[in-house]
Amino acid sequence: MKPLPRGSVYGLLLVAGLALLVTALAQLPACRQLSLSPMILGVVLGMILANTIRHRLPDDWSGGLQIAGKQILRAGIVFYGFRLTLSLVFLVGKEAILIDSLIVLGTFILGNFLGRLLGLDQDERLLISSGSAICGAAAVLATEPVVEAKPHKTVVAVGTVVLFGTLSMFAYPLLYRSGLLEALSPRGVGIYTGATVHEVAHVVGAGAAMGPEIAATATITKMIRVILLAPSLLALSYLLSRGRRRSGDKGTKKIQVPWFAFYFVGVVLLNSLLFMLAEGSALGSLYREVTGLIEKLDTFALTMAMTAIGMDATLAKFRQSGAKAFLLASGLYVWLVFGGYLLTLLLV
Repeated sequence: MKPLPRGSVYGLLLVAGLALLVTALAQLPACRQLSLSPMILGVVLGMILANTIRHRLPDDWSGGLQIAGKQILRAGIVFYGFRLTLSLVFLVGKEAILIDSLIVLGTFILGNFLGRLLGLDQDERLLISSGSAICGAAAVLATEPVVEAKPHKTVVAVGTVVLFGTLSMFAYPLLYRSGLLEALSPRGVGIYTGATVHEVAHVVGAGAAMGPEIAATATITKMIRVILLAPSLLALSYLLSRGRRRSGDKGTKKIQVPWFAFYFVGVVLLNSLLFMLAEGSALGSLYREVTGLIEKLDTFALTMAMTAIGMDATLAKFRQSGAKAFLLASGLYVWLVFGGYLLTLLLV
């Protein structure tokens, strides 16, 4: 294995330093109240630097930014699986699994249809749809290498997650307190919240504002959506490869298998087994501490990736998508709020 060029090392150190900075900023009361994760702050800081001093950095530092935005990104998605266990699936019942599956499938179908009407290209449609359908910024990051999207499109998709996920975190508790969700049981409200709110952090924030029972159900339902990330990526890879073959793209003969999706599933299975063994041998507390440390390191890795991606998002590139991307995200948000409510009302 060849050592990294000095410029790439400096680029990685820069991204790591910025990730440390936004991790500290995320602990401020204002950021914690808004559930602004280090990943979100990282992409914002990256965008600021992209449009101010990015052009002043040495060209050979770009290699480090690319490593952070690709290899470290994929490793972060794989180790995200340590946040999940299969036992979570059985705690909320088959209704939550069914609703989550319908939400994910429906969001992708609607996103592709509306995106075509708006004139957005395939990459933008899929990135925005994945962020809305599955788990926010993490899903956008996982989808980016599958569709081979340009960084500024990833930033646009993450921006929609931040906007509508934050809106949901305040809107859902307001709907609950005003009695507009009284047709649903507390379990139903939890499933509705977990199945339709974008980010895990936003689900936790919204659930906490509605009570511990709702928060627990919402979080578990959201984790099931996260598990659906792997089959969604595999399906996307297959459909994209088939579409390229039909269009006569000779450069893409084989299905581009997102291997990190398999590794993600493997980590979920491994975590489920180790957690069960640890609980059975009275080591559950120790294992939770270990996975807690892994989660922190993984969040830092994803923060580095988000920061690096943000640093490639200049305003000139951002304008290429314009308001159409947010119109698509708005349409999907309406579907999540109203379609998700109807599904929960009918099935729970």
